[in-house]
Amino acid sequence: MKKKRPINILFIASEAAPLIKVGGLGDVAGSLPKALKNLLPNQLSGNELDIRLVIPFHSMINQKLENIQLVSSFLVKHSHGNIPARVFLTSVEGVPVYLIEGGSILSDQNVYSSNPEYDAKKYIFFSIAALEMVKNINWHVDIIHANDWHTAITCYDLKLRKVTDPFFRNTKSVLSMHNMPYMGAGSERILNEFGLPNCPCTDLPEWARSIPLPIGMYAADFLLTVSPNYANEILTPDYGCGLQDFLNKRKDSLSGILNGLDESKWDPKIDNTLHFNYDSTQLDVRLKNKLALQTEFGLEKDDTIPLFIMVTRMDQQKGVDLAISALRMIADSSWQAILLGTGDPVIESACRSLEVEMPSKVRSVIRFDLNLSKRMYAGGDIILIPSRYEPCGLTQMIAMRYGCVPLARSTGGLKDTIIDEDNSNQNNGFLFSEPIPEIMAQTLIRAISDYSNRQKWQIIQSNGLHTDFSWEKSAIEYANIYIDLIEGER
Repeated sequence: MKKKRPINILFIASEAAPLIKVGGLGDVAGSLPKALKNLLPNQLSGNELDIRLVIPFHSMINQKLENIQLVSSFLVKHSHGNIPARVFLTSVEGVPVYLIEGGSILSDQNVYSSNPEYDAKKYIFFSIAALEMVKNINWHVDIIHANDWHTAITCYDLKLRKVTDPFFRNTKSVLSMHNMPYMGAGSERILNEFGLPNCPCTDLPEWARSIPLPIGMYAADFLLTVSPNYANEILTPDYGCGLQDFLNKRKDSLSGILNGLDESKWDPKIDNTLHFNYDSTQLDVRLKNKLALQTEFGLEKDDTIPLFIMVTRMDQQKGVDLAISALRMIADSSWQAILLGTGDPVIESACRSLEVEMPSKVRSVIRFDLNLSKRMYAGGDIILIPSRYEPCGLTQMIAMRYGCVPLARSTGGLKDTIIDEDNSNQNNGFLFSEPIPEIMAQTLIRAISDYSNRQKWQIIQSNGLHTDFSWEKSAIEYANIYIDLIEGER
């Protein structure tokens, strides 16, 4: 029997841990290619994957990477003069990583800016350069997997090239949408400068035909979201961002795959930032972390008082304002809270005000602090995640991994990962339906009541600790979509 040729996959993203990470996309792009690479042929119907990653060579990436080499140089066409690009190759945990340099990437000081046109120049250049790269190094890619608006143009440019360039004739594209509202608006003039015409698709609203994410969605062979529930939600007016009619016409080539968690990086048994390490059989040891956290923040040391935590970006999407209002409504109950994060100055100020109002109950920490967040996961009893929408969310997965019980809005990936059913021994958290403070407050009271029953609480904790959030299952689902696309079944 003739051995199958490896399936060549180029995973393209704006960021990827550990080289550069700003948000959840960085975690996914840093973890999923590695998980795909580690799959065995017997998990893939005898297929093998040659998975490679490409990201911009941001200035913040360490310029002294080991074993980095220049592998390609070429020009990217532009109406104001062609732009030189250079490609470097390195390897991270066994995954080949290409770093593209040139244009606005050379002068960037941040991965993302507040200027839509500046980001458009950088990422449209990068998206086009990624296609030029694979042709320049003569690597015949079977699947290009783009992520969010920053690289969606790769799908659109690929569709245009396939008409005239036989090199790309058999290349398929997949586009993952991690956060639909961020579409790349403000890119219209930049697209034209790079020679990309407005999208001809009349199924798209007219306003969307010159914006990267929608035209990438039109061009991609398959669309993905980062949780099954979010894939259903974006078909509705509440979550579809004006594209729900288009998406409903494409729903046969739309699916949702839950993000995984790199469990080696989130493990309370070996996490050296914790005061006390523990595993799922040592919940009594875990309580010592709670007492240490209470001491650190000058809160009453009492393991019978439920300790709420929030580790979040402070903005409207994350529902921090809902949590503040709900906590005010239960001010007379016994609880403590520590709120960590940065973002909207108005919401930051509201957190500080809550601490002033309730100095014996609340602490607000307005900064990004990864080590503190881990101590909070390990010492908090209940993590509040009242998101108005949440495509996937890693916070609830990390929290459960550390034995901290999530209390969340029933939306997106939160609904896919948190079980809260009547009289169930499988529950691993608490859910509330509508983004209304009164409803959240009722759920907080329910959680406080369950916390007082130590046996019931430890079952909920244990269920969360034993939930499998590893990447392997999700990686197999991605691989099956790649294989089906190549075999023409999708």
